[in-house]
Amino acid sequence: MNRGMAWFSVGALALGMCCSANPTCAQTAKDVVGTWTMVSNVTEQDGKKTEPFGTDPKGIMVLDASGHYVVVSMRAALPRFASNSRVTGTAEENAGVVQGSVTHFGTYAVNEADKTLIFKIENSTFANWNGAEQRRPFTLTGDELTYTIPTSSVGGTARVVWKRVK
Repeated sequence: MNRGMAWFSVGALALGMCCSANPTCAQTAKDVVGTWTMVSNVTEQDGKKTEPFGTDPKGIMVLDASGHYVVVSMRAALPRFASNSRVTGTAEENAGVVQGSVTHFGTYAVNEADKTLIFKIENSTFANWNGAEQRRPFTLTGDELTYTIPTSSVGGTARVVWKRVK
């Protein structure tokens, strides 16, 4: 074996050992399948950070093996409707729910080359996203998945952290 091939073999072996011991190397569609709960959702715009779903956000993301998904994000305490009917809520009650939650579903894919989660949004409670394709760079470390929303529904860029449900 020549010297160049020997170095290549050593490098490939080292990379393989790194990836087998380091879960951040695992970033395939198969690796993200599962149910996830929201840990945090922080938006940054013009240097200012906000938490649109509060300091204790609630959310669930389900990524199934067939490529379908649903994401539900909300504040821990949404307003209750005095009328006990969601169709007769007051303007304030309706605004509180709309501003404190967002849901979307559709299909997803993973671009393994650039570590991007691609949501093909079929429908959303934020109708401006209906039919859109969103690319969200992500990292997966153990049971924690973090992605970036380049254009958040509240403006700015959001960083969302999820924890795998076991």
